[in-house]
Amino acid sequence: MNSSLISKIEKARRYAAEPDRARIESLHIRFRGDHDVYDVRFDRGVWSCTCHSFEALGLGTCSHIMAIERLLGILAPRPAEPAEPLL
Repeated sequence: MNSSLISKIEKARRYAAEPDRARIESLHIRFRGDHDVYDVRFDRGVWSCTCHSFEALGLGTCSHIMAIERLLGILAPRPAEPAEPLL
C-alpha cells in the first residue's frame, strides 16, 4: 500500500477519535417511514421533518428525527441554543 495512503488512513483514525473536530451545520436526509418517504433536515440549528407528526405535535421532533439522531450518534447535530442576552 502507498505510504501516503497509509498516513492518510492513520490521520483519519486520529480525527475520528476526536469527534469534537467535526460539527454538522446542515443535513438533508430522505427517510423511508412506514407510510411514506419524508424529508428530514437540519439547518441553522433547527430540525424539521415533512411528516404529519412533526407539524401536528409541535414538539420540534418526531420519530424520524430521533432515529437519525440515534444513527448519527455523538455527531448528531443539536438544536441551536438560545442566544445569550446582550449586556
